[in-house]
Amino acid sequence: MTQLLNAPAPPRTAPPEQRPPRRKALLEWIAVHTLGVAAALFFTLPFVFVVLTSLMSDQQALTRDLVPDTWQWENYRKVWDTPGFLTWWRNTLLYAGLGTVLTVVSSLPVAYALAKFRFRGRNLSVMLVISMMMLPPQVVVIPMYLFWAKQLDLSGSLWPLIIPMAFGDAFSIFLLRQFLLTIPDEYLDAARVDGCGELRTLLRVVLPMARPGIAAVALFQFFYAWNDYFGPQIYASENPAAWTLSYGLESFKGAHHTDWNLTMAATVLVMAPVILVFFFAQKAFVEGVTLTGVKG
Repeated sequence: MTQLLNAPAPPRTAPPEQRPPRRKALLEWIAVHTLGVAAALFFTLPFVFVVLTSLMSDQQALTRDLVPDTWQWENYRKVWDTPGFLTWWRNTLLYAGLGTVLTVVSSLPVAYALAKFRFRGRNLSVMLVISMMMLPPQVVVIPMYLFWAKQLDLSGSLWPLIIPMAFGDAFSIFLLRQFLLTIPDEYLDAARVDGCGELRTLLRVVLPMARPGIAAVALFQFFYAWNDYFGPQIYASENPAAWTLSYGLESFKGAHHTDWNLTMAATVLVMAPVILVFFFAQKAFVEGVTLTGVKG
């Protein structure tokens, strides 16, 4: 009898109306993940279709088959050995790589000045940068072409597209400025107290802390230059030795308009570097883009 009295009371169970709605939570989980899977398939299936078609034979690529009967890996070798394809690769790497470096190097000091310096006309300068972002490139294409082609005689090359990147880019300046606003001024003041000048403060303090923002700007610029078709068409169309992959792919498609397997293989070779770069740098890219909107 004593043992029965001293026995612990059984745990209380919540009434049915107070229990967590497991069915509702399960349905929400299914709905969210179903939408995520559907969105992933929506963006992934076209790329899968391109890859599978690139591995088909010439005859099967013209059919409705979705999976290759035999995997034709030599299609990529045929595309790579196409005259001019390696030259297009080198030109695109030069345009995208050098252009990205010049854009970051020239835009970072301007963004630092607009974000951390106090001077008369700073707000007006920011408004000018924003207004330049809204200016369509088609508006200035004719005077710029006349300047580079007639005055400097640089038509038929990519230098009219690369050299202007050494003077800053409005979008990159604005994005970096928004990111630098998130860096506390106390770090900069501490560096100045220790005797650092503005250039040394920028290189030793601001640059390491602004790596996510710099990575976002670099990726934006790299993707833009890698996929640019309008610029090479204007300045380099008359010289096949200066073509980039985006412009050369159009010529390749015209020469192999019935060889869809080779066209898809060339498309995969053009897309692969961009996908790999974003895959390995997506964390820094997302972090940099997210933090640029913390302060205004």
